[in-house]
Amino acid sequence: MVNSPTVKRRRLSQAFRQLRQEAGLSVTEAARRLEWEPSKISRMERNEWKLPSVHDIRLMLDFYGVTDEDQREAMITLARESRQRGWWEKYQDVFRTSLPDFEAGASVIRTWEVVLIPGLLQTEAYAKAVWRAGRVLDESLIERHVQARLARQEILTNENPPTLLALIDEAALRKSIGGAEVMREQINHLIAMAARPNITIQVVPDSAGAHPALDGAFVILDFPNDPSLIYTVTVTENLWLEQQVDYQRYGLIYNHVMTLALSPEESVRYLAKLVEQLTG
Repeated sequence: MVNSPTVKRRRLSQAFRQLRQEAGLSVTEAARRLEWEPSKISRMERNEWKLPSVHDIRLMLDFYGVTDEDQREAMITLARESRQRGWWEKYQDVFRTSLPDFEAGASVIRTWEVVLIPGLLQTEAYAKAVWRAGRVLDESLIERHVQARLARQEILTNENPPTLLALIDEAALRKSIGGAEVMREQINHLIAMAARPNITIQVVPDSAGAHPALDGAFVILDFPNDPSLIYTVTVTENLWLEQQVDYQRYGLIYNHVMTLALSPEESVRYLAKLVEQLTG
């Protein structure tokens, strides 16, 4: 895993929300006593701050009566580290979501895809074909998107990578994105990635029929010291869900679909047959 500034800011947000609640204060009352705007505390607690102020952190620790030196130092260190910039900052022009940042801090990533290969497992040629299908970007911007996606994938081969569990619908594998040669390379890449100890790929066959995950793709991110997150995309927006009820619901859906999927070994054999068909 890579240290993620966004994950650290989220941890700070949760800690200060808990301190305020334990103090029995509303956002408005806490802001009044600190002589801040209520929106400032709300942004902090919703993890909408970019570079936490160490000065503000000390003020809040004093305000909430945190006197334990170890706890204070841990939170101040967290604030300092959360001000660092990750590799994804270089691609702010193409990343419209903080998903790469959260992926970098996750210990386990569970992804379900219906019509496309998961972004973390796409080849360069496949990714280019996907972006070109939009017909709205010039070639230089497509290249920028693709390079950002390839950089995002490096978390899977780092020294301490997250565990990736990928469920892929058979439809995504049979859809000819970029033509036979691109798909053959893509599926061979899936076979190679499935051989890595931290990656498990399972194919959900058409024979599985109707199931609870037909509505669309989603990602479940688990962290070593923080609550899990659910990421899903609609036509108009990216959604982040972090309530326990959401985690339980999506976890159940994911586990149910996994029971319908081919085993990891069967999935690799299925992928190998697809390669043969594409070669023939």
